[in-house]
Amino acid sequence: MELDEAETAALLAALELQIAWGADEALDEAPQDRTLPRAAAPAAAAPAAPRPTPPRPAITAPAAAFTPAATRAGELAAGADSIEGLRAALAALNHPLRETAGNLVLSDGVPDSGLVLIGEAPGADEDRQGKPFVGVSGQLLDRMLASIGIERARNAYLTNILPWRPPGNRTPTDAEMSLFTPFVLRHLALVRPHHIVLLGGTAAKALLRRNEGITRLRGRWHSLEVPGLGPVPTLATLHPAYLLRQPAGKRDAWTDLRLLRRALDTKNEIET
Repeated sequence: MELDEAETAALLAALELQIAWGADEALDEAPQDRTLPRAAAPAAAAPAAPRPTPPRPAITAPAAAFTPAATRAGELAAGADSIEGLRAALAALNHPLRETAGNLVLSDGVPDSGLVLIGEAPGADEDRQGKPFVGVSGQLLDRMLASIGIERARNAYLTNILPWRPPGNRTPTDAEMSLFTPFVLRHLALVRPHHIVLLGGTAAKALLRRNEGITRLRGRWHSLEVPGLGPVPTLATLHPAYLLRQPAGKRDAWTDLRLLRRALDTKNEIET
């Protein structure tokens, strides 16, 4: 059966429409002859009997949790008996981040202040100077803390989950956070804080082991179990780098800072 020019144009237009919508293959097992009358169209074949699904293999724990690197990291962290010992343990860890970073960035501030703030990783300025939170976001953090009477040189201690800057300031991977968490926990056991503040979603995810984002975790106190120290009240809040990109978040950050100030004041009242 031959089609006239109008019918051919209509069919081509319908085909172009299907292509524009993303159709790129026929879904039927065999092409249908659209030129036949509807009653004469061949009957659809009966569906084939489903094939039995083979049993799935058992799911095992990821091998990364038991790698020699993770075992060595845990041993090095556990063996550190001072902050300098922890620095030496990190320096002894052969990790690819060392090859692209300039300096090991461990901490800044007063170790026995009782308040530890933890970020995710050093940036370019921190990598050059070897101290955490010295760039633009660190300057904002200093102003935020000063608004509630806290100074890193007097009554705060700062560190990160990662001691080396990731290439291009990328977000730390889950494997990296898992590898360095034992060092962070050992760090906390050494300085023995009575309050911890987690700056940003990466630090909160690494230490609180929760799937919620930072906007759901912030604004309330959590309990972080630190080996050798016990549970420590822990507050998650927005990272200052995020606040530089999203100034509207400063209202929530200010709410969190006031929550921290009240907790510190309550502790001081109990002690006096």
